[in-house]
Amino acid sequence: MKTLFNYCQYELRRILHDEGTLIFMLLVPLGYPILYTFIYTDEVVRQVPAVAVNLSDSSMGREFLRQVDASPDVDIILETGSMDEAKKMLRAQEAYGIIYLPGDFNKRLQRGEQAHVSLFCDMSGLLYYKALAVTCTDVSLKMNGNIRLQMMPGLTVRQEEVTSLPVKYESIAAFNPQTGFASFLIPAVLVLIIQQTLLLGTGLLAGTDRDRGLFPYRESTVRMWGKGLACLLLYLPTSAYMLIVVPHLFHLPQLAHASTLALFMVPYLLACLFLALTMEVFIPNREASMLVFVCTSVPLLFLSGISWPGSDIPMGWKLFSYLYPSTFGINGFVRINTMGASLADVQTEFIALWIQAITYYTTAWGVRKYGNYLLHRSA
Repeated sequence: MKTLFNYCQYELRRILHDEGTLIFMLLVPLGYPILYTFIYTDEVVRQVPAVAVNLSDSSMGREFLRQVDASPDVDIILETGSMDEAKKMLRAQEAYGIIYLPGDFNKRLQRGEQAHVSLFCDMSGLLYYKALAVTCTDVSLKMNGNIRLQMMPGLTVRQEEVTSLPVKYESIAAFNPQTGFASFLIPAVLVLIIQQTLLLGTGLLAGTDRDRGLFPYRESTVRMWGKGLACLLLYLPTSAYMLIVVPHLFHLPQLAHASTLALFMVPYLLACLFLALTMEVFIPNREASMLVFVCTSVPLLFLSGISWPGSDIPMGWKLFSYLYPSTFGINGFVRINTMGASLADVQTEFIALWIQAITYYTTAWGVRKYGNYLLHRSA
């Protein structure tokens, strides 16, 4: 035990005196969550600029555009009769959508025929498209009901309700009431930061040893335990800060029970730690960890099934994602923290993380044991 704690103190001193490792294992977990979450503080896109091309020049057309402009999501910055002018503004990104009302818009309505409104959107930003499409759809549905009532005079109040809205619907956004981008994405990013910074930090230390002629696979098991304990001492408080304090500061959904979240994060931290201790053996120099691990962050976020539906991920890539604790950690944390799931509800992810923790501990111990064996053979 004395040797274990001596190694732990030694590794803590190395981390705190190595600027690169200190940045990745302490400053990044403290600063990145604040930076990422602050960028998406507004959660949703409001007042998306749009151009209206109104060729009908009618009261109904103006009413449609007035209701669109009065919505919180769309701002009609210009009403024109030239489609070419509207296209120029769209190309210059002065506007992100064109609302086109044809010349026969009012005539068709007066004849009791179906009128058309066309919406042209800049699809390079899907949030702009969502704001424009939802707003125009809501306004058209509301006007449909009012037009239907005007065509059927003499109805009672109850008949007007049924006629204007035959099927009453109510949209409820569960677990993300404001349908915000931060509430959807940031919890997954926070979990991924833990894994990636552990890989980067331990990789930098291993690269430093290689540069000095030392080799991680020659470490004793006690030295490995000491290194792991040092990392845990750093990541236990930083993980609590990232997963509890940061969401609270930015008012993100938090439905998790503290005990459930703590129990779930134990195998996740262990799996990430032993994966890092396994991978550091293969780091040839100090710079290699940044080249290898940084570029995996975005793919792993997609492969987790959060930013892209997991059901549409090819089976080969899905199996590849199972090699990383972040895949199970992200899905389990989102369900516990954002959806209020219990430990039984995330049993698959919980068991998978324990399997990974045991597997990667075995590989971390095995590469060192095998390295020692080769060392003795060569001697």
